Amino acid sequence: MGLVSGRLRPTIPATDTTPAVCGSTHQNVAGGTSTDYIPHHEPFQYYAQTANPHHLVPSSVDQIGRTDQANHQYDLEDFWAAADSGHLPAVSFLKAAAYQDGHPGYSDPIDEQTFVVTTINHLMGLPQWNHTAVIIAYDDSDGWYDHVMGPIAHQSNTPDDALFGGTNCGVASGSSFQGRCGFGPRMPLLVISPWARQNYVAHTPIDQSSILRFIEDNWHLGYLGNQASDIEAGSLGVLFDYSKDGPRARRLILNPVTGNPC
Repeated sequence: MGLVSGRLRPTIPATDTTPAVCGSTHQNVAGGTSTDYIPHHEPFQYYAQTANPHHLVPSSVDQIGRTDQANHQYDLEDFWAAADSGHLPAVSFLKAAAYQDGHPGYSDPIDEQTFVVTTINHLMGLPQWNHTAVIIAYDDSDGWYDHVMGPIAHQSNTPDDALFGGTNCGVASGSSFQGRCGFGPRMPLLVISPWARQNYVAHTPIDQSSILRFIEDNWHLGYLGNQASDIEAGSLGVLFDYSKDGPRARRLILNPVTGNPC
């Protein structure tokens, strides 16, 4: 597995007394400048199994996706080194540098479009594209998308519940985890792959943990348990067509700025 978070490579390496500094910056399309790396957008740094606190680079390209000094934490530069040399891990999580992550205040949908399209155009040009799936997901809507109330997923009677608060989600049993009332605002989730079902919109509830469920099912890993949401997440399987005789989705190269086919 590879966990790629924008610009993870330090501009100032760590020393015995000072932490690494990731200070690279870019301008967005509106001319605003932001620091590429946002620590709290990189959750895998908070777990010992995948932490790379000194932002060490991988020991070699063929070790990307394996446990070495980088500990599965990589810069986008490392991701493309692995992709272009045929060393991609089975699963990679990518996050754009801040100026292209689509977050209001320092990025916008055109910045985000440039990152997404450039990334997928590059992947489509690689030999491994024939057995690749790209899943595009979002962490919150932040006003860019419509807000359609989803179904209530769990009972929750804590005043700290972020969706409704109070007891508006019903009354949870004493053994249930609190504060997980519902799905929250509706957001896009796209699957781009030669194996993606074409001209299809899923009408079943799918959430972010459906991605984890897909990984667990595809590689027979088992589920997290302990009331984790992956076990009840809607399946991404409806978005794929694995029939041997069906036509595969063709490559579609787009202009990163206009979004039009090239």
